[in-house]
Amino acid sequence: MAGIGIVLNPKSRRNLRDPGGARRLATQLGDQGVVREARSIDELHRIAEDFKRLDIDVLGISGGDGTNHVTLTGFIDVYQGHTLPAVAFLRGGTMNTVANSVGVRRGRPEGLLRRLLEDYAESAAQPLTNVERHVMRIGDHYGFLFGAGVVAGYLAEYYRDEDPNPLVAAKTLFRGIGSAIVQGEMIKRMAAPFRGSVSFDDGTEWEERDYFTIAGGTIDQIGLNFRPFHRWDEKPETFHLLGIHTSPLGFCMQLPRILRAKPMAAGHAFEATPKSITLRARGGHMRYMIDGDLHETTGELHVSVGPKVRIITN
Repeated sequence: MAGIGIVLNPKSRRNLRDPGGARRLATQLGDQGVVREARSIDELHRIAEDFKRLDIDVLGISGGDGTNHVTLTGFIDVYQGHTLPAVAFLRGGTMNTVANSVGVRRGRPEGLLRRLLEDYAESAAQPLTNVERHVMRIGDHYGFLFGAGVVAGYLAEYYRDEDPNPLVAAKTLFRGIGSAIVQGEMIKRMAAPFRGSVSFDDGTEWEERDYFTIAGGTIDQIGLNFRPFHRWDEKPETFHLLGIHTSPLGFCMQLPRILRAKPMAAGHAFEATPKSITLRARGGHMRYMIDGDLHETTGELHVSVGPKVRIITN
């Protein structure tokens, strides 16, 4: 067996607070693999090339959703159609929505690595348990979730806090709901609509208009256990897309249904399960989210189903 390769983001908030994390993981891993820190995209590509040459069995990622999607993007670019190693999300970030959604056990990176090493030692007789999920290609990046409109606006509010964490995420949500009820300034800032249209691979289109959000996923959750993308596995090689066009208050009224993975009431949203779409924003500028990271672009944004990723859940 070729071993385990771990990528760690030294710039993540948790690793900045605990700079000894890489050393501890390397000590724990011993001669069963290697830990590398990726400080830039170029460095990440060099790490991916090294791991590809070593033919590692497992790619461990120590970080949250943002680190995961950046690392996967770099590895997919380098592997260029070759099968990726199985992926172990070791958490270690402030947002771990993807890991939560697919059933990765909870814990700190050291504890998750300890369990991974135990299972890896037995993997010749008992294969590592994993699930498969497609990523989406969003522009030149890969991720499991994307969204424009309020999805990006919510994250911008969330990141205003100097120490974002799950408690801050919940507080931001409830403050937004309260602002929607009284039509306050926060919801106006957070829920600035996505003004544009969506074209589908079958030639159909969602008309140009104001959307509360355009969002999609190849996993069901979007955070805080809300599950808007309950049709993610309805058809092979598709993702669940929502074009929510209700008011902020109307959306807040639908949150209990979203929490239970139920469709929104009629008249609140468009739904589709496409293989690919093209978003066009009125005026050309677009702000959007990929797995908890904020991005901006000018021009069209293409979103399509990407390769499958094997995610270890032991």
